[in-house]
Amino acid sequence: MKQLLKNMYVDNKRILLRCDFNVPMVNGNITDESKIIKSLETINYLLSKNCKIIILSHLGRVKTEEDKAKNSLMPVKNSLERLLNKPIKFANDILSEETKNMALNLQSKEILLLENTRFLDIPNKWESTLNEEVAKKIASLGEIFVFDAFAVAHRNHTTVTGIPKYLPNCLGFLVEKEKNMLDSIILNPQKPFTVIMGGAKVDDKLKIIKSLLPKCEHLLVSGGIANSFLNALGLNVGASLKTDNPDITSELKSLMLKYKEKFAFPLDAIVTTTYDNTPDMKNINEIDTNDIIKDIGSNTIRKYKNIIMSSKTVFINGTMGIYEEKAFANGTSEIFNILKEIKQNVVIGGGDTLGALNTLGFKDIFPNISSGGGATLEYIANGHLPGIEAIREEDKIETLDL
Repeated sequence: MKQLLKNMYVDNKRILLRCDFNVPMVNGNITDESKIIKSLETINYLLSKNCKIIILSHLGRVKTEEDKAKNSLMPVKNSLERLLNKPIKFANDILSEETKNMALNLQSKEILLLENTRFLDIPNKWESTLNEEVAKKIASLGEIFVFDAFAVAHRNHTTVTGIPKYLPNCLGFLVEKEKNMLDSIILNPQKPFTVIMGGAKVDDKLKIIKSLLPKCEHLLVSGGIANSFLNALGLNVGASLKTDNPDITSELKSLMLKYKEKFAFPLDAIVTTTYDNTPDMKNINEIDTNDIIKDIGSNTIRKYKNIIMSSKTVFINGTMGIYEEKAFANGTSEIFNILKEIKQNVVIGGGDTLGALNTLGFKDIFPNISSGGGATLEYIANGHLPGIEAIREEDKIETLDL
C-alpha cells in the first residue's frame, strides 16, 4: 500500500505539494474553481500541522513564449487567498535563487505558490521530459513531497515522477480518495460493466478503448469517436469530425469485428450543415455530405438508456455532443438524467465531462467523480499510473541524497 499523508509525520516540515490547478480560464478569469476547492482538504490539513507549504501545479498548454501570458497561475493565487482567507506568496521563476530563498525562509503555516510548471518546457522541455537535475533542484526546496494531482498521474513528468526520487513522499487526500474509489468500483466492477466514451479524436483514445473492450460488456460511443467508427463502417458522416488516419480506420474495423457484440453506435443525430446552423434530426444512414453531426438523437438516447439501466457499473468519459451550445446539449443532459437514476454505480471522469455536469445543472449529484481524464482512463485500463507508482510503499524506509 502506498504511503498516505494521514500516516506520515509532517509537523513543521517544508512540504512540496503537487496539486492540479489546471482550471478553466476565460480572459484571465477562472470559470470553475472546483479543482482548487478539492485541494483544500490537503492544504488545510498541512496548515493544521504547522507546515510550510510550497505548491506546484501546471495550467494549460504551454508550447511557446506567447502561451505563458495566458497560463500564469496568478489567478489561482488570488483564488487560493480568498478561499483560505490568508496571503499566498508567489514565485515567478521556479528555478531561481530568489525562489529558493523564499522557500527556505517560509514560516509555519505560510504558503508559496510556484509559477506554472509547464513554463519549464520553454525552451528545454524540462518538465515534460523528466529532467533529473531539475527534479533534484526543485526537491531541494522541501523536506517531504505530497502528490495530490490525480489528473497528471499518467504523466512521467519532472514534478510528477521526478521529485519523489529525492524526497520522502506520500499521496494526498484527493489522490487517495480517487484511487480508492476507482479501485472499489471500476477495477473490479459489478457486471454488466458499461463504458460511455465521447470526445473529439479517436486517435487519442484508441489505446484506452483497446484496453477497455475486453473488460466491459458494452461500449457506447459518441462525438468524433462515434463518427470515426461509423466512417470505418462505410457510413457517410458528412463534414463531421473524424479521423483521417487510414491506419487508425483499419484498427477500428478490426476492433468492431472482434468485439461486435459490445459496441453501441448512434442510430440518429442532430445535425447542421456547412452552410446553415439550423438543427435537424436525421437517421444515421441519411447523413449528407454537407451535414455536421453535433449531438445524438432521440432514438439513440432510448437505445443507450436501455443499456445503461441494465448495467451494474457505468463509467463515462466525454459528452454526447457540443453541450456548450444549447441546441446541442440535449443528448448529454438526457444521458446524465438516466445516469442519475443509478448514480451510486456511476463513475464520471475527465475535465470535459465535469464541465458538462456543472454547465447543465448536475453539479454535486454524482458521488463518484474522478478529476482525471487521461489519467482515469489509463488507470482503469492498466491498474497503475506512473505518478502513483513513484510514491513509496508505506513500510519502505528510504535514505535519500540530494
